[in-house]
Amino acid sequence: MNKQKNNLTRTSTYSKLYPKKKKKRKLKWKNIILFIFLLIFFTILIISLVNIVKWKLDSNKTGKQIKDVQDNIKINEKKDSEDTEIIKNDVPKSDPYWDFIKMNLIDVDFSQLKKTNDSTVGWIQVGGTNINYPFVQYSNNSFYLTHTFDKSYNKAGWVFMDYRNNVADFNKNTIIYAHGRVDNTMFGSLRKILTSGWLNNKNNYIVKLSTEAENTLWQVFSVYRIPTTNDYLKISFNNNQEFLEFANMLLKRSAHNFSTSVNDNDKILTLSTCYNDNDKVVLHAKLIKREKR
Repeated sequence: MNKQKNNLTRTSTYSKLYPKKKKKRKLKWKNIILFIFLLIFFTILIISLVNIVKWKLDSNKTGKQIKDVQDNIKINEKKDSEDTEIIKNDVPKSDPYWDFIKMNLIDVDFSQLKKTNDSTVGWIQVGGTNINYPFVQYSNNSFYLTHTFDKSYNKAGWVFMDYRNNVADFNKNTIIYAHGRVDNTMFGSLRKILTSGWLNNKNNYIVKLSTEAENTLWQVFSVYRIPTTNDYLKISFNNNQEFLEFANMLLKRSAHNFSTSVNDNDKILTLSTCYNDNDKVVLHAKLIKREKR
């Protein structure tokens, strides 16, 4: 009887102890999971803070580079002369083109710019934006995604022309790229072209370029935001019909009707930048005035 009683006592004691061990195991696993979660959280936080600091440092360097360039380079407004070529291409009288061709060209001295960067090929101004920079060209389209104007490493990059283009004699489609920086440097302010404030001012519909070969004026005919694609990045065409089909695609894609057209004799300027990780902001303009230097 005593033996049976002792067995029951041991069983009861074991039953009482076992749940406690189980609870301890559960608590141990909860602590491990919590620790892993906190470790992941703080790792992400530290990486994010490091990236923010790097971005800010790049931004500061870019801002200084922009200021140095813009403070030291004089941009002259140039009125039409007997050497100015007005490109008409059968433009109807209703086209706002007739107002735009009255605008002055810009003329830039590249000697100082080329001392800083011998890859400098031009200067670009876009109406109604902060875009007022020299642009460069390299043997590929990747170098200036991570290098600034003085060729130092910087993820802010710089404004650059597609390596396939010929700046001395513009292709049927000339392409200029830059990062869409959230601080509105580089092509960050190109996002403005999709806002009513930009679109409601017709004086914004102009892009001015100055190169060592000539000064040119370009009339905007299409602006849009689109999921990343390369169908607008073609620079040459087999025939006029192929070019017209390309131009009509750009016209139909526009988020705004600029009341203008493109014909087979025109040359196009394309500006492209990131809107976000998935989309691009794109502007297309046609050449309407030029003057050899």
